[in-house]
Amino acid sequence: MSTAIQALSHAIDAPIGRLLYTPEEAAEVLSYGRSTVYELMAEGVLKYVKRGRSRRIRRSDLVAYVDSLEPVTN
Repeated sequence: MSTAIQALSHAIDAPIGRLLYTPEEAAEVLSYGRSTVYELMAEGVLKYVKRGRSRRIRRSDLVAYVDSLEPVTN
């Protein structure tokens, strides 16, 4: 497991093994802006679940998203 994934897993696991995150919380974990997370959700890049008007992102979907990112080479 890469260092970045380990750090993400640790950051995600910190709040008592939380399973679901609001888009705002996911943005904080990913170090993204809230709008960016909503754009990723709208594009289908970042999966989420919806209950009524609430959207939540599963921990496993955050990890899967980070795993799917391609590193930039110079």
